[in-house]
Amino acid sequence: MKKLLKILGIGLLLVVLVGVGSAIKDHRYLTEHVIRLHVVANSDSQADQQLKLQVRDGITAWLAEHADLNMTTRQAAAWLQAQLPQLQEVAKETATAAGWDGDVAVSFGREAFPIREYETFSLPAGVYQALRVTIGKAQGKNWWCVVFPSLCLPATTEDFRDTAVGSGFSEDLTDTLEKPYEVRFFLLDLWGRLENFLFRR
Repeated sequence: MKKLLKILGIGLLLVVLVGVGSAIKDHRYLTEHVIRLHVVANSDSQADQQLKLQVRDGITAWLAEHADLNMTTRQAAAWLQAQLPQLQEVAKETATAAGWDGDVAVSFGREAFPIREYETFSLPAGVYQALRVTIGKAQGKNWWCVVFPSLCLPATTEDFRDTAVGSGFSEDLTDTLEKPYEVRFFLLDLWGRLENFLFRR
């Protein structure tokens, strides 16, 4: 009996280790192949929150018109960095047209993100590449999305799956992002939280 329990215990441990290893691999793939968009409002006032959305719309509209969806993630990151002056101008002009006369800054780098749930999918916590837009004091609520690949634009689950798989996501990873309450997604997010903790130290 003890021998059987030992065998079962070892088997269970192997299953857990395989699951954790797979989650770490998938999490690494996400943080290396996803570029986030992060827009931070000046404050939580209604006017500042509305301005945040207007700036977001200006940035995403410009990207939709000019970005090459066939770029690799590395190419997209290099392209975004090269376009920072233009994106800065777009953000500033959008904010000015909305009546804002304060600072607007656009930057690109790695940033720690919490777990985030969207209409058709979720992303675990972790340190991602990000296009960051800050307005004024940047003390208001954030707006997060994915600028590359364009995962936030598809309105339906089917569109999301097509975009994700077409961008190189495995079927298993795509399934996981659509089911944030399952164990596999929990492991992804748990690893991302640890990554965030280490990144901030």
